[in-house]
Amino acid sequence: MTCWYEGPLAAFDTETTGVDVERDRIVSAALVVQDGPGSRPRATRWLVNPGISVPEGATAVHGLTDEHLQLNGRWPAPVMEEVARALAEECAAGRPLVVMNAPFDLTLLDRELRRHRASSLARYLDGAPLRVLDPRVLDKHLDRYRKGRRTLTDLCAHYGVELEGAHDAAADALAALEVVRAVGRRFAARLERLTPAEIHALQTGWHAAQARGLQAWFTRNGTPEEVDPAWPLRPELPAAA
Repeated sequence: MTCWYEGPLAAFDTETTGVDVERDRIVSAALVVQDGPGSRPRATRWLVNPGISVPEGATAVHGLTDEHLQLNGRWPAPVMEEVARALAEECAAGRPLVVMNAPFDLTLLDRELRRHRASSLARYLDGAPLRVLDPRVLDKHLDRYRKGRRTLTDLCAHYGVELEGAHDAAADALAALEVVRAVGRRFAARLERLTPAEIHALQTGWHAAQARGLQAWFTRNGTPEEVDPAWPLRPELPAAA
């Protein structure tokens, strides 16, 4: 029987105006589907005119300028509809969804749906089970004592995955997918008997523990930053917030 990391996987990634999931916007997104290791990936890309100015810092990361997005991007409302429906189709088909740092990308998509469609990601999924595989959470749990950063670039270098065109949504999504396959192979003894649904459930606890550890480190160092333990989607803030 084929192990989940050798079977079909989908991967999702976004590029944004910043790192605040409650206020920032998606400027590009990509969904990559691969039927198995070595098979040709199929990528769907979206480019968005967010309707707000893109900060210079964000443009320096992904290279998408206000001028380019205004000329080539589409309005957010139809794009968010298409993205949410595409993710729902993958979930309904039973394909695990690879999302690097899932609470960022999935929460930001949810907030965009609320902003532009008066809806939510959960409504589009309509009961189709999310089976998210987050390479960041998996790597931190399975190789917790390894020193060094764990950005996508770092994980690609560690697991021998080629990353061409970093900070392009499709390139990052494919690289994250390949990292998950590599993690599966390296830690097969601990993962191969688990289903994607079981791994999804385990990551909820793993991420919460990782968040508590990071929060404790921030506290010890006097850093006024709060770490959200929710995974893979942060709950909606109260209206007053």
